[in-house]
Amino acid sequence: MTKKQKVNSIKNSKFTPGVLVLENKKVFRGIGIGFEGTATGEICFNTSLTGYQEIISDPSYAGQIINFTFPHIGNVGTNNEDHESDKIWTKGVIFNSEITNPSNYRSLKDLDAWLKKYKIVGLTGLDTRSLTNFIRDKGAPKGTISNNKTGRFNLRKLINSSSKWSGLNGLDLAKIVTTPKKYIWKGFKTWSKEKGYVKNKRKNLKIVAIDYGIKKNILRYFSNFACDVIVVPCKMSAEEILKTKPDGIFLSNGPGDPAATGKYAIKIIQKLIKANIPIFGICLGHQLLALALKAKTKKMKLGHRGANHPVKNLINNKVEITSQNHGFEIIKKSLPKNVEITHKSLFDDCVEGIKLKNKPISSVQYHPESNPGPQDSHYLFNQFIKEIKKNAKKKRY
Repeated sequence: MTKKQKVNSIKNSKFTPGVLVLENKKVFRGIGIGFEGTATGEICFNTSLTGYQEIISDPSYAGQIINFTFPHIGNVGTNNEDHESDKIWTKGVIFNSEITNPSNYRSLKDLDAWLKKYKIVGLTGLDTRSLTNFIRDKGAPKGTISNNKTGRFNLRKLINSSSKWSGLNGLDLAKIVTTPKKYIWKGFKTWSKEKGYVKNKRKNLKIVAIDYGIKKNILRYFSNFACDVIVVPCKMSAEEILKTKPDGIFLSNGPGDPAATGKYAIKIIQKLIKANIPIFGICLGHQLLALALKAKTKKMKLGHRGANHPVKNLINNKVEITSQNHGFEIIKKSLPKNVEITHKSLFDDCVEGIKLKNKPISSVQYHPESNPGPQDSHYLFNQFIKEIKKNAKKKRY
């Protein structure tokens, strides 16, 4: 055995046995990585080739265990800057191949150590293709992921945990991941290779962002446009929001069932719509806007999660490759006549964008802030800012 092989053997010895148990009693065995423990959630898959740190730190994955279809996860390590949230809400992660030593000039910590730090249970060495095919055929199942040094697992107990978990239907997770109090975004712009993250020194427009599980890169994009962004809790009243005299209102992404979040969010958004201020929503914000307009939503069999989803812009007939992460959708037939569908999925024809015909209010199902993902849809931020500037001088209160 060579010296290099001995080092690899020592590295492998720190990993522990692990198991994934689905609600239907199907068992997948692998090698435990990350935090030693047990977690239950919905098993979904993500097809992105890059951006695993941003994906795992996206609050929209609260209550979920992510199965990565790309086999080589972890090869660029992790850093302290690319988190999409200060707290990690993802329940667990599943990889096909062993995490290799990181090779990236920005890396400060390998992925295994990062997972341990944020107490995320993980598995590697799993047949992720088989698991993905199962989800494709049967829909996203409930499951429990576990790893420990002994390698002994009470499968009956793990099956019971999976079957007894409520699932995402009817679950309001926005109230859990939202900011506990109002704050002003620090004003950093999006990252560039030449300068890294730089601060926005100009604040010409005021945006109120309602936090249902907001990603930091969305806030960075608003900083690119010289916006002063106030982030508020998801249950803050419309009256309190309007007291800040915003030029525009943003409805953020987030986890869980939009209908459950809508029990309080719908009334707030409906009052904001009446205030005649430009509104823009992304992901959960898109679904909540539709609910506020008296449409309905439903859970999807698979959901859309990845950075390669084709969407057709029905206004200009162009196709965008988009980044997506959602498990619920708007029921097309439920949309009222004063709402125009602006974008549709070329995978399954679901509603990917809407706008109100008589007001500067719109939303999209996907993530134009592209972190990770393609940058085809940045123009949506431009459109929102143009609507704000057009509306800024009008009396609105």
